Amino acid sequence: MKSIIKIASVSALLLTSACVAPVGPVEVTRFHLPEAQSRASGPITVVAAPGEDGASIEFATYAAAVRRELQRIGYAPADVPGGQIAELGISRAMLSPQRRRGPVSVGIGGGTGGFGSGVGVGVGIDLSGPPPEQVETEMRVTIRDRVSGQAIWEGRSRFMVKADSPMAETSLGASRLAEALFKAFPGQSGETIYVE
Repeated sequence: MKSIIKIASVSALLLTSACVAPVGPVEVTRFHLPEAQSRASGPITVVAAPGEDGASIEFATYAAAVRRELQRIGYAPADVPGGQIAELGISRAMLSPQRRRGPVSVGIGGGTGGFGSGVGVGVGIDLSGPPPEQVETEMRVTIRDRVSGQAIWEGRSRFMVKADSPMAETSLGASRLAEALFKAFPGQSGETIYVE
């Protein structure tokens, strides 16, 4: 009976761990003015970048993740435009990778020896099906002085996962992208890094 319970527990653990698909490294690029670190305080409002639908549920999820990270690095969230604004843009694209070679391959080989010669033909069939669809998600944030409109800091983060991965969901992906984007704020200007 104990062994059955142990097997059931291990099976449940394996199923649970399979549900949380890890995402590969998040690609992050940032640019900023030298004073970006010293200006990371005071009220800031997250707004939709030009062309974004700021009223959508998806945008609200990403905006909440960005607000959390801004507060973590020293900003005070504001409901009305304060000293700075953070313009947020999001893009998601479905990618269908193409098979690099055909599903059928043929190999021919031959050989000679002391007792004659021989030729062989081998046929290989790839039954794995087409590569899975993937989702690429990118988050872009520009922190501006509200009065002058000058960009103080800007950055983008992106990752790609299988379309059926839990990380392709907005709520999980938003937190992961925002966390990577603001890690070690303000970051090295002009450098692209990969955050695990």
